[in-house]
Amino acid sequence: MPLHLTKVAVGCRTIESLEKRTVSRAANGEVRVVTRMRPKRMPELVGGSLYWIVRHRLVACQTILRFEDRPDGRLDIVCKDRLDLVPPQPKRGHQGWRYLEPDGAPLPGDHDESGLGTLPPLLFVKLSALALV
Repeated sequence: MPLHLTKVAVGCRTIESLEKRTVSRAANGEVRVVTRMRPKRMPELVGGSLYWIVRHRLVACQTILRFEDRPDGRLDIVCKDRLDLVPPQPKRGHQGWRYLEPDGAPLPGDHDESGLGTLPPLLFVKLSALALV
């Protein structure tokens, strides 16, 4: 099973804005996501997914195709341009990216039985800050 990454969709307040960003950055069926840090587990990530966090929830993912070095010393995470929606799953925001083990990753088409994904984002953030969810 491939490993996955999570990343906050900075500046995207809705899934629709993330979809628009993905479409605007797509070229030849791919989207490039720039990062400063090089994953040590890069080989395990190819074929996995980059999961996007919007308003403290995992909401969508893209398949990771490969990694490419950039002339400026940073790294491109090259993903398919297709954005697959997943059942919203609570996830705290973070800087950069984080690993996500396969057993913790929601899959497109999964169903959220906990009901946490349907909470309004602000309520979820407040409950999360109180360690109630």
